[in-house]
Parts: sequence; structure tokens; C-alpha cells
Amino acid sequence: MKVILLTDVKGSGKKGELVNVSDGYARNFLFPRKLAKEANAQAMNELKNAEEAKAHRRAVELAAAQEAAGKLEGKTVRLSAKAGQGGKLFGSITAKEIAEEIKKQLQVEVDKRKIELEGDIKAFGTYTCEVKLYTGVSAKVYAVVGEA
Repeated sequence: MKVILLTDVKGSGKKGELVNVSDGYARNFLFPRKLAKEANAQAMNELKNAEEAKAHRRAVELAAAQEAAGKLEGKTVRLSAKAGQGGKLFGSITAKEIAEEIKKQLQVEVDKRKIELEGDIKAFGTYTCEVKLYTGVSAKVYAVVGEA
């Protein structure tokens, strides 16, 4: 019997998959526990529509990430910080501060967890940051740290 799984079922498959199981397993285990529903015409149509919506949503997210990468690629973000003798900063510049400056200067919303730094920024200078926007889509941004 073909059924569409409503949740992940160990040994059968993942949520939203169309699987072939025995009649007794479906009637006595999956259906009473609301783990699956019978794969009739209506259910198959709903599954197809859900998959198309998911694919469309992924395509839209990818296009938005590529657009943001185009805006960010090779751009420079200027940050200011206070420093002591020899240009050594009091504290360090974090990914959160870089994300805030990208939003302020380039008008692109970036999650601080998506910014990868080569190392700690603890002195004046230019640093390269990689911003991961989506799977396989990233942009290089330069952070220039100067005196406040």
C-alpha cells in the first residue's frame, strides 16, 4: 500500500515521502498513530503542490542571496575603534560589529553567525571577511579598522 508519511518514521522514511508499506503495517500502526495517510489522488496532489512550493521558496531564497552577494562582493566596510600604544585595540572587533556596519553602510541585512573572520581583529588594518549568504553563495568583504 502506498502512503504519504506525515512525520519521520524510523525504518520507513522521512516526512512528506511517498513510501510503499504492507497493508497491515499501514492500517494497524501508521494510520491509528496519524504517522501517515493513504496516497489517494487528493493526497498526491497536495504532496505535489507542497513540493513545488518548497522548490519555489528555495529558488527565491537563492536569488535573494545572489543579489545580496552581488551588492557585497569586494566592498569595503569602515569600522572605528579606540586603541592604545602601537595600534593595539582595546578589546577586538567582532562579527556582530561588522554585521551592523554592513547593514548601516551597504544596506544589506547579514546574520553575524554567517560572517567568517580569518582571526581576531585586535589591531588597525584591513581584514578579509567571508559572508556566507546561502548554500554555495558567499561574498568577500573587506573590513578596514581605523582610529575613532
